[in-house]
Amino acid sequence: MAGRVQPVLAGAVTALVGFASSFTVVLAGLRAAGASDAQAASGLLALCVACGLAAAWLGWRHRIPMSVAWSTPGAALLVATGPPPGGWPVAVGAFLVSGVLIVAAGLFPPLGRAVAAIPKPVAGAMLAGVLLPLCTAPVRALVELPTVAGPVVGGWLLLHRFARRWAVPGALLVAVIAIALTAPPTGLTGAALAPSVTLTAPAWNTSALIGLALPLFLVTMAAQNVPGMAVLVGYGYRPPFGAALRATGLASLFAAPAGGHAVNLAAITAALAASPDAHPDPERRWVASVTAGVGLALLGLGAGVATALVAVAPPILIEAVAGLALLGALATALASAVTDPATREAAVVTFVVTASGVTLIGVGGAFWGLVAGCLMLLLFHRRPPVVPPPVDHSSDGRSATPTARRTRPSATEPIRSAGT
Repeated sequence: MAGRVQPVLAGAVTALVGFASSFTVVLAGLRAAGASDAQAASGLLALCVACGLAAAWLGWRHRIPMSVAWSTPGAALLVATGPPPGGWPVAVGAFLVSGVLIVAAGLFPPLGRAVAAIPKPVAGAMLAGVLLPLCTAPVRALVELPTVAGPVVGGWLLLHRFARRWAVPGALLVAVIAIALTAPPTGLTGAALAPSVTLTAPAWNTSALIGLALPLFLVTMAAQNVPGMAVLVGYGYRPPFGAALRATGLASLFAAPAGGHAVNLAAITAALAASPDAHPDPERRWVASVTAGVGLALLGLGAGVATALVAVAPPILIEAVAGLALLGALATALASAVTDPATREAAVVTFVVTASGVTLIGVGGAFWGLVAGCLMLLLFHRRPPVVPPPVDHSSDGRSATPTARRTRPSATEPIRSAGT
């Protein structure tokens, strides 16, 4: 009995932690892209349902704990980019194009390999530049609202020390209490608390396709799908990457008209369902991912309440909670960007251009940061010097090459039998 309950409980924890840790990022991103409160609530609900369906299908179909989540870095990208030219309908159009690209990456492996070919330092620097504006919000909140933000940050620090998994949900709980104590009594009056879907007819323009759809696809692939696969491989699984991309891409297409920006493999919470804590038997852990999917879909029913609370809260406080949720991702992205000294300058240029938030010909800084970093790599790439083989100036005038002098095979060279 305990063996059956354990993965179910692990899945419930995965859903709760995943939702509470980053739904504020999603709402901040959707509202920054031009969504109204009703449209943002609809987007959060659509994402929860789409993630839940994809997780349940992938876990049941492949018997692997393939957790699914929304693109948290993608939501941070929306905050950094702001409303595209044309407003919310154009943002929805970009969400659809990003979903199409994810499906295409699942159908055509060369496209997935092309994304993987983007140098990791440049990709990490672009992601770090996208995350930086939100990650500075806790500092700004401490200065602007010290009596409210102080307990939030303090609670996060305390839980981060003793129960890291619950640090962001705990900070969110403190923020909700602070909102309840400081918001006007009529703050929620008239707010739509029941779940509802608001569909938006998509629109497209070139600048949004280049400046929003393409960067959203890239950060979702590089910061969510690829690390999510790595987590599963680290726990001994061999997940079908193409099938996962097709399922999450279709889920993204399903959620986009209702306001959902992107669905992908979970990276941050993937270990909660794939680790031995979910079940000692690796063959039974898929139950945790299916349960997490169901739980996340049910949590989506509270999207209206969550959006109403965010609407009455000081914007900087919500951004502060979102920033706390992204600090770990920022640290990982920065480490990936500056590890290799040979590409460090290109990564720094990518980071600076992306974080600047500049907009040129209607295209945001994330795209230009990627372009600047790749150009730096091309312009300043140095090939390793060619070292000539040593020459043995012997009396007979012959030069001994390394092959001629070697009398035994190297440790990495197979020993050949006579006559081969």
